[in-house]
Amino acid sequence: MNTFSDSDVKLLKSKGISTDTCIEQLECFTKGFPFLEIEKAAEIGDGILQVATSQIDHYIEFWNQFLSEKKKIVKFVPASGAASRMFKDLFEFVDGESDVPITSFEKKFFADIELFAFYNALNTVCFHNEGHTIPQLLEAEKYKTVVRNLLNENGLNYQNLPKGLLQFHRYDDEVRTPVQEHLAEGAAYAATTEGDVTIHFTVSTEHRKLFEQHVKEQLAILSSKSDKHYHVSFSEQKPATDTLAADSDNQPFRDNGKLLFRPGGHGALIENLNDINADVVFIKNIDNVTTDKLKKPTITYKRLLAGVLVQTQKQIFGFLHELDNEQISDAKLEIIKQFCKSRLSIHHPSIDALTHDELKQYLRGKLNRPLRVCGMVRNEGEPGGGPYIAVNADGTASPQILESSQIDTSDPAKAELMHKATHFNPVDLVCAIRDYKGKKFDLPKYVDKNTGFISLKSKGGKELKALELPGLWNGAMSDWNTLFVDTPVETFSPVKTVNDLLRPEHQ
Repeated sequence: MNTFSDSDVKLLKSKGISTDTCIEQLECFTKGFPFLEIEKAAEIGDGILQVATSQIDHYIEFWNQFLSEKKKIVKFVPASGAASRMFKDLFEFVDGESDVPITSFEKKFFADIELFAFYNALNTVCFHNEGHTIPQLLEAEKYKTVVRNLLNENGLNYQNLPKGLLQFHRYDDEVRTPVQEHLAEGAAYAATTEGDVTIHFTVSTEHRKLFEQHVKEQLAILSSKSDKHYHVSFSEQKPATDTLAADSDNQPFRDNGKLLFRPGGHGALIENLNDINADVVFIKNIDNVTTDKLKKPTITYKRLLAGVLVQTQKQIFGFLHELDNEQISDAKLEIIKQFCKSRLSIHHPSIDALTHDELKQYLRGKLNRPLRVCGMVRNEGEPGGGPYIAVNADGTASPQILESSQIDTSDPAKAELMHKATHFNPVDLVCAIRDYKGKKFDLPKYVDKNTGFISLKSKGGKELKALELPGLWNGAMSDWNTLFVDTPVETFSPVKTVNDLLRPEHQ
C-alpha cells in the first residue's frame, strides 16, 4: 500500500502532480510495460509512400497554396538535450591511463582537429589558459590539456552546454550553432507568405537564459540581413510531467526522506506541443542540421512532407463533413473505408461485419484525430526507432514509430520482422493539430500510456528505477493518424558524437 505523508502531498501539489498519478506510476514499475504487437515492418508500397520525382512539385504546390491561406505555421525544436554524451569518448580518454591517443576515435579527433568549427575558439582559450596554441600543445603531447580546455568550465565548457549552443559549422564569415541553422531552415520552408517565421525551442531550465541571449543576438543580426520576421519562443518540460522514482521494491525512492522525481523524457513534450497554437507544426531534433550548401534536399523534402500532410488533411476534412450527413450512402462509406485502408494504412480485421451505422461511427473515430506525416530514411545502420504497422488496443492496426525496446526480440518471428525493416525514424515530422471544424485537438488524449520505458539509474550510491513517459513520436502520438514517406538520407545529419561533425554534411 502506497501512502504519502503530508510533506509528500505538499511537494506533489507544488509540482502539479496528483497522488493518483504517483500510484499509477508505481504500478507501472510493478507491472512493467507490455511489448507492442506488430504485424510487419512498414516498407515502400506497404505503409511507406514513395513520391515519384515527377510528383514532388505537385505536393510542394499544395504546400505553397496552404501558406497563401494565412495559416499559422510553427517549427518546434526539442533542444533540451545536454551535449555531454557527444564527448563520451573524450571523457574516457582524459580519464584513461594513456596520455596519447590510442583508439581510432581519439586519433581521428586530433588528426582533424583543425576542421572543427570550434577550433579557433578552442585555440584562443588554450593560448589564454596555457600560454600555448593547440599545435604547440599537441607537439608537446599535451593531448589531454587540449580536451580539458574544450570540456571544462575554465575552457569552452562544452561538457555543460546543450547541443544547440555548440559551434557546429564554419562559414567564410561566421561560425554557426544548431540554433542558427534552425533559424535559417525555418525561413526556407516554414515562413508564411507575409514572411513570418515562428520557431519554438524546448529547453532545460538551467540553459534557458543562454538560449534566450544567443537568439536575441542572432535576431539582431538577421533583422539587418533578412526580410523575414522571426517570432522565437521557449518552453521547458513542465514539473507536472516529472515521474516518481522507485526503489528495488517498487516503492517511492526517497533522497534524505524526500520523494525523488526525474524528468519524464521527451514524451513529456507532448504537453509543450499541446500549448502551441498552430495549424501545422514541423518537428525536428536540434542536432539534425546541415550546412547551407547541403540544405537543398532538406528544404525540398520538408515542403514535400508538408504538401502530403495538407493534401491528406483536405481529404480527411472532406470525408468528415460528409460523415456529418445523416443520409450518407453505403457507396460513400465504401470510398472512405478504402481511403483509410490505402492512404492511412489502417486495418480493421472484421470491418466487413460492421453495420452501416457502426461503420460510420468507426470511420469518424479513425479520421477525427491529429495527423502527422513522418519522413523515413533507408536504414544504413544508424541507431533509432523505425516504422511499423502495429496492433492497437481496439484490435485495429495502423502505422506506428516504435523503438526496439517496444518489440519482443526474444520472439524469433518479431526479431525477423525487425531484421527485415528497410527504414528507420530520423525524427522528421510535420503535424496537423486542428480538427475539421478548426478546433485544436487536446493532444494528451491521444497518448498510449502503456508505452513507457523503465531504466535503472542510481542516486547517492543506491540503485533506483526511473520511468520515462511514452516517447514524443512513439507512444505520445500513438493515436494520431500517421503517414510514412520515403525521404533521402541526405535529409538526415545527426550529431551523436563530436567526430560526427567531421562528416561531409557538417563541413
